[in-house]
Amino acid sequence: MINTEILIIDDNTDIRNIINDLILDAGFKTRVAANYNQALNEIDKKLPDVAIIDVKLDKGDNDGLELMSHIKKKDKDIPVIIITGHANVEMAIKALKAGAFEFIEKPFNQERLLNFINRAVENINLKNKNKEFEDKLFYSYDLIGDSPNIKNIKDQIKKISISESRVFINGPTGSGKELIARKIYKESARKKGSFIILNGALLNLEKYELELFGEEKNNGTISYGALEKSSGGILLIDEISEIPFDTQSKILRVLIDQKFKRINGNHDIKVNVRIICSSSKDIKKEIENGNFREDLYHRLNVFEINVEPLKNRVSDIPLLVDYFSEKVSTNYNLKKLDINTSNNYLLNYDWPGNVRELRNLMERIAILSPDTPDKISNIIKESLKTPDIITTPAESSLSIPLKEARENFEKEYLTTQLKKFNGNISKTADFIGMERSALHRKLKGLGIKELN
Repeated sequence: MINTEILIIDDNTDIRNIINDLILDAGFKTRVAANYNQALNEIDKKLPDVAIIDVKLDKGDNDGLELMSHIKKKDKDIPVIIITGHANVEMAIKALKAGAFEFIEKPFNQERLLNFINRAVENINLKNKNKEFEDKLFYSYDLIGDSPNIKNIKDQIKKISISESRVFINGPTGSGKELIARKIYKESARKKGSFIILNGALLNLEKYELELFGEEKNNGTISYGALEKSSGGILLIDEISEIPFDTQSKILRVLIDQKFKRINGNHDIKVNVRIICSSSKDIKKEIENGNFREDLYHRLNVFEINVEPLKNRVSDIPLLVDYFSEKVSTNYNLKKLDINTSNNYLLNYDWPGNVRELRNLMERIAILSPDTPDKISNIIKESLKTPDIITTPAESSLSIPLKEARENFEKEYLTTQLKKFNGNISKTADFIGMERSALHRKLKGLGIKELN
């Protein structure tokens, strides 16, 4: 609370001093500005925690609302209290719609204003704590795995991060596309700028261009889009294949011209943003089907990262299980989960939700807090709905000869072990206790194709 700083913007000296004394007595720090240009300088010099702005200063009607829009462009979460000596219902609605935290008219009740200020401080502190927790949680995640795919991606991130080139990340839902984009951001020269996510799959059809380009409203206020919010930083357009075809052409024009206009705007806005895109759909099929512009794809796909589904990189599963077990246990302040990373349910499951589904399973186990390995195994079995291929014979195996049943078991067992060791024959042979040459013969005899 003692470090909370409140910016007071009012052209009336007496009002400014009254508010300043009120806030200082409440234990907060203050900065003051007497006109529009002073306020602009103070905002650009350092963003306040809370701002109190007179709606009309020296530049023109509603220039206080312009200052509020300027603050919101930099950080939409900063609470702004609007004060005015010309209050009416229309003005109040206009200010609140433009993003004001509260609206108060002159002459104001000091106790009421102080109550607004305290609520605004509580609001921003709560948002900052949540943001800090989320950032800490997300940024604490590493890209885990030693499969060839993950090793290659880690190498790509190192090379891509130092460039300004656009990146296109392909991969199924839950495979870690956003994490990869954040890793690129964290290691790039733009890490001090914003990291903004625009999810093409979550927007209403009418809102794509509004969310991208922003809008200049009839009342003079500005709604900033993702391109401006991410200026100096990185914009991740997630699920870009979902963006309407007409909007795609406008994105292409932005990439070519390096500028755009807000909706209803007359002035060009220069673009200073690095764009990363991702898609869980086969983008080349989308192009073939006429759903995505090929020229836009080639503009966006300067560097391409392909994330394989988790079922194709089984060797990463034990590492991820161990990693998320520790992370989730720490987050819930519990003893580290003792999970058998060679559990057949985990290794043979298809993981349609990929890494996200695995992480959610670890969280479920932590919340249920089972106290024995058997209970953990039961939760995994129940969650994944996978039959126990080792301890429970499949019904079909009971109606076939022993030799055939044994071959079926050996084929499934050896296929699982090969996946676990990324197709490495030597490691698989050592683990199962066979000579390398004998394993080669066994695989050939069972018709198992060796992995490359």
